[in-house]
Amino acid sequence: MEYNVLSYGAAGDGKALDTKAIQKAIDQCAEDGGGRVVLPGGHTYCSGSLILRSNVEFHIESGAILKASLNSEDYEVYGENVHNKEKTEHIPSYINCEFDGRPRHYFIYAKGGENIRITGFGTIDGSEELYYGVQSQYHIEGAYYPRIPLILIEDVRHLTIKEVTLARSAFWTLHMAGCRDVLVDAIRILNNLKMANADGIDPDHCQDVRIVNCHIQCADDCICLKNTAGHEAYGPCRNIYISGCTLVSTSSAIKIGTESEDDFENMIIENCNISRSNRGVSFQLRDKGSIQNVLISDLNIETRRFSKEWWGRAEPIYITVCDRKEGVRSGQIEHVRLQNINCRGENGIFIYGSEGHEINGLELKDIHVVLEKSSKWPCDSYDLRPCEGEGIRPSELFGLYAEGTKNLKLSGITIEYRENMKEYVGGERKIL
Repeated sequence: MEYNVLSYGAAGDGKALDTKAIQKAIDQCAEDGGGRVVLPGGHTYCSGSLILRSNVEFHIESGAILKASLNSEDYEVYGENVHNKEKTEHIPSYINCEFDGRPRHYFIYAKGGENIRITGFGTIDGSEELYYGVQSQYHIEGAYYPRIPLILIEDVRHLTIKEVTLARSAFWTLHMAGCRDVLVDAIRILNNLKMANADGIDPDHCQDVRIVNCHIQCADDCICLKNTAGHEAYGPCRNIYISGCTLVSTSSAIKIGTESEDDFENMIIENCNISRSNRGVSFQLRDKGSIQNVLISDLNIETRRFSKEWWGRAEPIYITVCDRKEGVRSGQIEHVRLQNINCRGENGIFIYGSEGHEINGLELKDIHVVLEKSSKWPCDSYDLRPCEGEGIRPSELFGLYAEGTKNLKLSGITIEYRENMKEYVGGERKIL
């Protein structure tokens, strides 16, 4: 059965606030046992906070836009938290971005329940301009941190997000916490490449997740597997499949961490094209969780430095484990294999295991690396942030740098240097 939001009083003119009408349609659909709530095409629906319910398909037709309100008072408080606008007014989030994973307010939200779907060829617009703070040529710092995620789905079973476009989010775009049996298929995420912390898809303590056939471009990580402190009760991130995606990122196109309060297990990442990204595939283990049983294959990775603010130095493959800060001991990385990967960009493969956290059982097979200059930024260091101390390590660059590993297996590794990289490249060096 369909529930047309226009029949429940939505104006759809992009001016009137349609929150109550849309929520009424969702609630009625759920009360009747389920069905499809439809936002018809040809309209822009301005809304504040919405809560999705079990057995409801939230369908945004082609040509329809659900636009987040530009009035901050239209967003409901999440839990008992109150957002703190002081945190990043003096310390930018690229320096201090500790976050427990629980936002202070919400836009589209669900907690508990099952069989929730967000579908359609329409657009959900996050109205990023509401959150602008300090702006520079290459970077927009948010007015405060953490900001409001576009979509937060928590503790839902059988979740599907399909074919919609998610645009102009000013914080994490699709954050799924503690969800089980998740399908994200053929969605587009089109965020401003200057807007800080605007991750694409963040499975957080989730299990049995498939992310396939998506196109994502965003400032910060495109797909980031997390285990945040605020959702630690949901257990490890496990059984993850990522395939067939095209990704553009100012941070890491695909990342595991940095929030790593629990384990990451059993992951397959394959058949993706990564372009114009600050990093390609990144492991950033900084907390007590561990990473094991990961297979990554058949990728094309193109990297470049975006600006001085973003973490990273254009590493196509970046695998690191070190303590976030004094008193916080990181876990271990074991049994990871990468194969059939083409890399082109301003840095080589960087592997770093800190003392007591050697990376064990890492295998690199049939990987081709081409070092080629494409930005104006210097290629003179590696970046271990977040970590104890400064984190920036001045260095010549290497096609493959590995430190702090055990049982490292290399085969079919080829490295080329273009003429415009010669001034940055170091000689042969082996630290295994």
